[in-house]
Amino acid sequence: MAEQFRTAHDTMGEMQIPVDALWGASTQRAVENFPVSGQPVPAEVVQAHAMLKWAAAVANEESGVVEAEVAAVIKQAADEVIAGELDDHFPVDVFQTGSGTSTNMNVNEVVANRAKQLLGEDLSSAKVHPNDHVNASQSSNDTFPTSVHVAVARVAKGELIPALTKLAASLRAKSEQWAEVVKSGRTHLMDATPVTLGQEFGGYARQIELGIVRIERALESVYELALGGTAVGTGLNCPPGFVDRVIGLMAERTGLPFREAEDHFEAQGARDALVEISGALKTVAASLNKIANDIRWLSSGPRTGLGEIQLPEIQPGSSIMPGKVNPVIPESVRQVCAQVIGNDAAVTIGGMSGDLELNVMIPLMARNVIESERLLAAVSHVFVDKCIEGTEETGQGSVLVERSLMQVTALVPEIGYERSAGLAKKAHKEGKTLREVAVEDGVPDETLDRVLDYKRMTEGGIL
Repeated sequence: MAEQFRTAHDTMGEMQIPVDALWGASTQRAVENFPVSGQPVPAEVVQAHAMLKWAAAVANEESGVVEAEVAAVIKQAADEVIAGELDDHFPVDVFQTGSGTSTNMNVNEVVANRAKQLLGEDLSSAKVHPNDHVNASQSSNDTFPTSVHVAVARVAKGELIPALTKLAASLRAKSEQWAEVVKSGRTHLMDATPVTLGQEFGGYARQIELGIVRIERALESVYELALGGTAVGTGLNCPPGFVDRVIGLMAERTGLPFREAEDHFEAQGARDALVEISGALKTVAASLNKIANDIRWLSSGPRTGLGEIQLPEIQPGSSIMPGKVNPVIPESVRQVCAQVIGNDAAVTIGGMSGDLELNVMIPLMARNVIESERLLAAVSHVFVDKCIEGTEETGQGSVLVERSLMQVTALVPEIGYERSAGLAKKAHKEGKTLREVAVEDGVPDETLDRVLDYKRMTEGGIL
């Protein structure tokens, strides 16, 4: 059967729209104009935008801009969008008009049309108008960046930070579990003085803990909202008290400390806060990549690698080599890290693209920041649940530390650098232990007993 259509209009004329669609003519134009990626604007942004429309309806009713009956159904319709009940009605591609106007109108039209239905009106009715009522006191140029900030902050606080906190706690627990496991340290991938496996994992935990701090610090900038600047930052058509009321309602509803931007020309002409938080996400990705790569190294083998830890065996590693098991979870983590770093490059370019009074790459920036947040959150859970929690220490570290020659470093204060270097080279050349060649060279047994204490070496100082 042929699809049924209805006719809708905007200031440019009439458009044919699927009969069951709640959007209007402006949205349909955007659907037809931007068949780019097949990816819609992130649902978090759409829902944050609907929350703004809900709060604006409250403020506009209180100031007499929108009558009570209309405001009531706008709020009800907006709540349905916030709850995800109308997700199918937001088809606009994320690679659209750079201000997000297409998505603002998409939300305006869906909320207005749903509000009409709630009133028992036909969708052709002017009882609830997308511009005059739903968009009253607002512009795309101040509302869309506001909603992007709200969405980014909510994903960070609700998903990413809890996931990173879980990851940091898991790494910290392993650090405590392996506090007494002495092994060889390595610098430049070469043998170095002893460390504990717990010290290594403690370093990883601290990287993630600091990453959380960096994200929290960046969020302080994200909490500033552009709302109130309207078209160019001057606030034309925005009534007194509107901004304080709307932002206050959104802060109350989300539990996050949103506030009005100190300078609306900065808040609309630039998107530096998104560049900043994307940079923090990139730093977390760099940390995660280092951790995942180290874990790959430490688990390499099982017979010809380091083999100091054993990762959970979760799937066969080869279609041709029977019995092979690979570190697939760390590999997944590293791929996410690469994607986040790539996303940051696009966000940086987007942040550079503010032209006079408006940045025109906001949808791209929103997509990339939110994707980075989601990916880091998801892969952190996977890393903990399918890798770190089930990782075991093999005992190989204690074996290898006995074979290392860099314990000679602790002898330097006793016999000097050059004599110590000679002992290390001789031991390596002759295949002997450091103690054996040191005894042959006349170093007293009591000195060697005191100095060659591997666990004590991990605690610093002079032995």
